Amino acid sequence: MRTVLITGAGIGIGRACAETFAALGDHVVLTDVLEEQGRETCAALRAAGGSAEFRKLDVTSTRDADAAVAAVEAARGPLDVIVANAGIAHRMPLATMTDELWHHTLDVDLTGMIRVVRAAAPRMRAAKRGAIVCISSVVGTAYGWNEHVPYTAAKAGVAGLVKGLAIELAADRIRVNGIAPGFIRTAQTLDPVNSVGQAGLDAVAPRIPLGRVGEPRDIADVVAFLVSDSARYLTGQTITVDGGLLVGL
Repeated sequence: MRTVLITGAGIGIGRACAETFAALGDHVVLTDVLEEQGRETCAALRAAGGSAEFRKLDVTSTRDADAAVAAVEAARGPLDVIVANAGIAHRMPLATMTDELWHHTLDVDLTGMIRVVRAAAPRMRAAKRGAIVCISSVVGTAYGWNEHVPYTAAKAGVAGLVKGLAIELAADRIRVNGIAPGFIRTAQTLDPVNSVGQAGLDAVAPRIPLGRVGEPRDIADVVAFLVSDSARYLTGQTITVDGGLLVGL
């Protein structure tokens, strides 16, 4: 039974990943700053027969990240899989952007990933095994996003993070890959103030070659593939999962 730690696991893509790994028979460590949603998701996994636990984790805190990883390692040994998914997106025009708002977005969406990976890496390296997936976005890898400069910069940074980690950890047989989702129906995307909202999804759907907006499970299944032995020779890549939107432009 693998031990899988997921950040931002209470809702959206993180929750779908938790459901997917629990169904595969893995032990899922759900972490999130959203405690109510995280505990509810954990309870649902257990009710369905899965092996799961919840730990509240604010990825902007090095102390929290170190403590969460150490607690899991004490109980179960080195992590087998990390899904670095926690993220935020806030509409932030340059005219109102402060240093604090800029740093907070990057702290969650980019630096938060390295905090968890850095904490888990020593025991994963000693075990000579493991797989890590970082969630980026087509915003950053392919597009800019109006009035979302910090988010765009952070998600572009995730693709670079994947490359750097993949090279540094390869000698210890730890693979690192990323996913750049396109338009996925999540609470964040459905927010009409900070994202595109339902109207935006309705408008873009006809432009997606596969004919629909993505669902969180569409991303979770690719995550599961990337950490499986079927992807054993794949590292350092950020895979776009967007229903063909980019190639159809």
